[in-house]
Amino acid sequence: MIHHVKLRRVGRSLGIVIPKAALARLGSVQGDTLTLTVAPDGVGLNLANRELVRSMATFASLNRRYHTALRTLGG
Repeated sequence: MIHHVKLRRVGRSLGIVIPKAALARLGSVQGDTLTLTVAPDGVGLNLANRELVRSMATFASLNRRYHTALRTLGG
C-alpha cells in the first residue's frame, strides 16, 4: 500500500497528514505515539509500544522530581 503525503507547515515545524487507511493499518488512534525509523534505504513508521511510552513518561517525571537525590545516589 502506497500513500503520497505532503509536508505542511504546523506552527514553526513541518508535519504530514496520515491517511485514515494507513492509520487503520497501524492500528493507531488520535493521541498514540508513533515511532519514526530512519534507515539508509528509507523511513519506517510504527505504532510505539504503549506500555513502554507510559513507563518512559513515568521515568521522566520521577527523574525530574528526584534529580538531585538520584544524582547523589549514583555517585
